[in-house]
Amino acid sequence: MRGKIGMFSLDSLINRLTALGLKVDIQIHPRAEPSERKRNQQIFETENANVKLASHYTEMYIIPMKDVVFEKTSLDDLREFPLEARRDAGRQLDRVQRGKEPFDSKPMASIGSGVREIRITDAAGQFRVIYVAKFEDAIYVLHCFQKKTQKTSLPDVKLAKDRYNDLVRRLRK
Repeated sequence: MRGKIGMFSLDSLINRLTALGLKVDIQIHPRAEPSERKRNQQIFETENANVKLASHYTEMYIIPMKDVVFEKTSLDDLREFPLEARRDAGRQLDRVQRGKEPFDSKPMASIGSGVREIRITDAAGQFRVIYVAKFEDAIYVLHCFQKKTQKTSLPDVKLAKDRYNDLVRRLRK
């Protein structure tokens, strides 16, 4: 959902969005050429909004961000990844929160509708984050693990599938 808005007080805009319980990414695009944009850009961060503000702008977009919900032990499993793999997973999940595609992912239809796998390659090995973002309220991380073979192991697929089915049942109630 993107919408243009007119003149505003940046503080009042963030306060209103925060009061509504929204996490958003606010992007204000400058008139300047792309090479000049970086120089003119200031970045403000608050708990519920990332705001990029340029000195000369023509339009502003408010992009709602979904929360990330870790199912069962998936957060603990992610914390066991090496530092660089954790950072990469965080960057890619942040892209999903902003409505973008991760840098390296593939669909996992065998687990469920809308389920995707983020693929991370690190010096320590290959890591996977299985998530579903099709639900309106949040991105659900179903399972995080280190991949040890060419094909994803059946126990990992079964665990993610069981968590997906539990999630769907819970959300239907």
